[in-house]
Amino acid sequence: MKTKAAVLYEAGKPFEIEELEVVKPDSEEVLVRYDYSGLCHSDLHMVKGHLPFRAPMVFGHEGAGEILEVGSSITRFAPGDHFVASFYPVCGRCRWCATGNSRLCDLGANGLEGFLPGGRFPFDGKNGEYGSMMTLGTFSQYATVHQNSIVKIDDDLPLDKAALVGCGVPTGWGSAVNSAAVRPGDTVVVYGVGGIGSNALQGAAYAGAQHLIAVDPAPSKRESAKIFGATHTASTSAEALQLVTELTRGVGADSTIITVDELTAEVVSEAAEATSKGGTIVITSMGQYEDETIKLSGVQLALWGKRIQGSLYGGCNPLYDIPKLLSLYRTGHVKLDELITGTYALEQVNQGYDDLMAHKNIRGIIVHEH
Repeated sequence: MKTKAAVLYEAGKPFEIEELEVVKPDSEEVLVRYDYSGLCHSDLHMVKGHLPFRAPMVFGHEGAGEILEVGSSITRFAPGDHFVASFYPVCGRCRWCATGNSRLCDLGANGLEGFLPGGRFPFDGKNGEYGSMMTLGTFSQYATVHQNSIVKIDDDLPLDKAALVGCGVPTGWGSAVNSAAVRPGDTVVVYGVGGIGSNALQGAAYAGAQHLIAVDPAPSKRESAKIFGATHTASTSAEALQLVTELTRGVGADSTIITVDELTAEVVSEAAEATSKGGTIVITSMGQYEDETIKLSGVQLALWGKRIQGSLYGGCNPLYDIPKLLSLYRTGHVKLDELITGTYALEQVNQGYDDLMAHKNIRGIIVHEH
């Protein structure tokens, strides 16, 4: 099958739109049609060279659509099923899956190389074999993916909203609910109110945060933060620290969650300063892989019992949490419609990321044509 896809050949270069051939699915793979794909900031970390990847690669890791064809050994999916793509696959058998940590599934190690679990690359084109980001490649109209990389959803759910629950929503929501373990009455600070930070606010609000401070230099982001549960906003870390000090009478925040565009040692230090004794600093943001972005006094961490917690996928388990979040959407406890602030054709993917970097979007969506 032919497909139109957004391909990256080198970090720092724009995406190129190409026609590729989708490989036929083997016994444990499915052929899918992507209807929508989220423009997530994680793609930008590879575009900017923060994370290494094998080129050429079809980008995109947040998407939803319909299954067109299933491999011979697949029984849990059928043509016509609707699905959300999980940016981490879930094999169900490795140590991490078996201990309830499926977001760390060993199959995720292939994501930056772009080949399927069986070793094949999912696309062929004029420059040979093409990989797919996180073995998904949602910036393509069609793709072959492994059955462990998709989650079946109810047919009546809107696919443009459901697409966001493959990455941004659980990553942000879970950063608060799981990684920070926010409890009723807590004071929480979220640094960066984009696609991830907005969902961290939602999660913290639902978990019962009393004081919820959103920190972002963009006025539009601070305004939208109120929609997702922020009780206070600040344009700088210094303003946030002053707010925390006043609201808690000098105790500090129970947890601070870092979801800024690019992780720096400065924001980690600022978050640690705003965190109370016994509190948790959650690091969800990505940045340059090799950079040392935690520069704190270990003695002070020990004396005050503070904890630094890394957060991948928000500590969520895709097969459980994707349906749960969609169920919460149905009942109005999770906002998805409000996250989408721009739509783009595939050919506009570069413009979509320019808008993201210009802080114009919470989440932009590619609408695939078929």
